[in-house]
Amino acid sequence: MEWIVPIIVAVITGPVVVILNRLRRENSEQHAHNTILLKSIGNRIDKVASKLDQHIGWHEGKRN
Repeated sequence: MEWIVPIIVAVITGPVVVILNRLRRENSEQHAHNTILLKSIGNRIDKVASKLDQHIGWHEGKRN
């Protein structure tokens, strides 16, 4: 009768482990996607900063 307990535990926890692994994999994929988006946003911010620096420089040139 002792052999039945591990079988019951495996039947109960097996599907739970499978679901948790799928959720973790999806979460990793979402993190990778978000990393790409954040890098893209960072590049755009750098471009805007560069344009602002040039524009401020233009104003400083006009003042002198």
